[in-house]
Amino acid sequence: MLKTILSISGKPGLYKLVTQGKNMLIVESLIDKKKIPAYAKDKVISLGDIAIYTETEEEPLYKVLTSIKEKEEGKACSCNAQKANPEELREYMAGILPNFDRERVYPSDIRKLITWYNLLIKAGITDFAPENEPVAETDSAEK
Repeated sequence: MLKTILSISGKPGLYKLVTQGKNMLIVESLIDKKKIPAYAKDKVISLGDIAIYTETEEEPLYKVLTSIKEKEEGKACSCNAQKANPEELREYMAGILPNFDRERVYPSDIRKLITWYNLLIKAGITDFAPENEPVAETDSAEK
């Protein structure tokens, strides 16, 4: 599901990919449902391609979002990302991903993560696992 959810640099919020046009993407805001074009010059990244640094490897964003969902019991985040100080943000992140890399994951990254989580929950997107994940589990169960 996260493959079709996009972050566009310079534009607030998250966007859902609607369709592709010539030299652009048509996206729909998760906040106000308005459709806008995203051009080739815009820096667009899929949430499915994002990972969080840990001390040993990178943790895919869907796993981190799933951890937040479990901690918050499927509700909006209890931590106010905009008002929390950096230490509170790091403490919250440690509760979700204890081995996150404190050197490379900045408080601004944690703020963005919490904001994205809240936007996804508000938009009714609660299944963060990649589409091919259940298939992989089925394959391994058959062996």
